[in-house]
Amino acid sequence: MADEFPFEISPMYEGERVRKDGMFVELGGPKSMGLELVRAAEMDAIEDDKVTIVGPDIKDMEEGKTYPWAMVFNIAGELVEPDLESVVERRVHDFVNYCQGIMHLNQRYDVWMRVSKDTASKIDSLDAFGKAVMMLFKTELPFIEKMQATFYTDEAAVKEQLDGAMAIFKARDERTKDLHDEDVDVFYGCTLCQAFAPTSVCVVTPDRVALCGAINWFDGRAAAKVDPEGPQFELAKGDVIDELSGEYTGVNEIAKKLSGGEFDRIKIHSFFEFPHTSCGCFEVVGFYIPEVDGIGWVNREFQGMSPNGLGFSTMAGQTGGGKQVVGFLGVGVNYFYSPKFIQSDGGWNRVVWLPASFKEKIAETIPADIIDKIATEADAPDVDALKAFLVEKNHPVVANWAAEEEEEEEEEEAVAAAPMMMPAAGFQMPAMPMVSGGSGGGIKLTFKNAKITIDKMIISEKKAKK
Repeated sequence: MADEFPFEISPMYEGERVRKDGMFVELGGPKSMGLELVRAAEMDAIEDDKVTIVGPDIKDMEEGKTYPWAMVFNIAGELVEPDLESVVERRVHDFVNYCQGIMHLNQRYDVWMRVSKDTASKIDSLDAFGKAVMMLFKTELPFIEKMQATFYTDEAAVKEQLDGAMAIFKARDERTKDLHDEDVDVFYGCTLCQAFAPTSVCVVTPDRVALCGAINWFDGRAAAKVDPEGPQFELAKGDVIDELSGEYTGVNEIAKKLSGGEFDRIKIHSFFEFPHTSCGCFEVVGFYIPEVDGIGWVNREFQGMSPNGLGFSTMAGQTGGGKQVVGFLGVGVNYFYSPKFIQSDGGWNRVVWLPASFKEKIAETIPADIIDKIATEADAPDVDALKAFLVEKNHPVVANWAAEEEEEEEEEEAVAAAPMMMPAAGFQMPAMPMVSGGSGGGIKLTFKNAKITIDKMIISEKKAKK
């Protein structure tokens, strides 16, 4: 069936990158608008395999340019229901990437695609691409009996679709508001991003949405039900090891299995200790700012720099790939609405910086007593300005500084008061043995996060035995 199309279709192309010098056009992405949406419909409302293009088609596009982009798929079938929309929507990432020379990144309202010069030379319409993707959907997800696609490249039309989709996404996200981790016996796992992040272990719980923001607990349940062999699956949470940080035996077991032994512990609601792995599809990245002992967050849409001098893309590169990176953490936007938001590390009282537009977007979930104490790029473009802002606003982290300074002063006083026995005149410090790479002698000491206090140190010459 794949032979009908002018480009190759295979899972081997998943993970393929279309670089700028090999790109014909860019669709959506950071320079424009990008959307994907799946809607359930009645059987008689769909014309199967129909592709409609609103705006310039591929043959009308100018090489090297970026165009606004929206993909809206309508699906129908006896088993199709609205609860499956998010599940099907998240598979767009898979099936688009199966198409040779077409790169797809992100999800929902952050979609970023590129079409290579080679693939563009083989097609004069996006119709072939649309039919290929729908063929893959109906082959892999047989509960979809009919499907049609509409692609928008006209800016006004994309904007209209995007505005309508945002309300749909919000309604989906609110479904888990009254359900919490302790209320269920199972979580859900997702391996969809392992093509790009081989050791990624995505755990979806009622209180923690998938990093991409597209799969919540109800979506995971629906996906596992209709496609048991698919990328979303049931995960027995097991026994509680630590409720505050969200550590469970079942999660640790699946983490070890899915990461190939790379990780064996995950604390779902921890920022610092055994944090959730970060794939690369995350909507927001958190970063620790040691100078103020606080955490900043930057969303994918923000094009500026954070106080640490880094932008989203740079930090995403450091954080992604399916790693546990202490000091960085990728999350979905809806996690900010969770009552368990990084609760083992202070929750909102540890947040010190947000981009202004993102702060406004999630303002309803930020506690009233902290919202004005969180800086933005307008208040604090660098660490020095951030520190001054936090002091002025009396942010909760400032109290931690005083405690740390007092502790350091006590340590310094103890060191200064401690007697030290000096070696006798003429004594020479014996040389320390060098540590060789072989099996010879020597001592290797490695200290991590260590504080060493010495009350007394006596140095003496070792007498040779007679």
